[in-house]
Amino acid sequence: MLICGTGIGMSIAANKMKGIRAALCHDEFSARFARAHNDANVLALGARVVGPGLAGSILDVFLTGQFEGGRHERRLRKIASIEEA
Repeated sequence: MLICGTGIGMSIAANKMKGIRAALCHDEFSARFARAHNDANVLALGARVVGPGLAGSILDVFLTGQFEGGRHERRLRKIASIEEA
């Protein structure tokens, strides 16, 4: 989990690292689908955007979420191929 003022800078920097799929999430819905559809493995939060209670809920959803695979695997292969270029 990464935290900065808005979460934007941290998510951009993290996504420069091979194998990292950081998702900036402001609610439980985005956290759920970041994991389910994009297999996000890093959560970025903005401390000035999300309060402590909501941040805890977002983290819980992110940590318990599972990648659905299937049709979403094609996207991950495309991302991996970009990292190899």
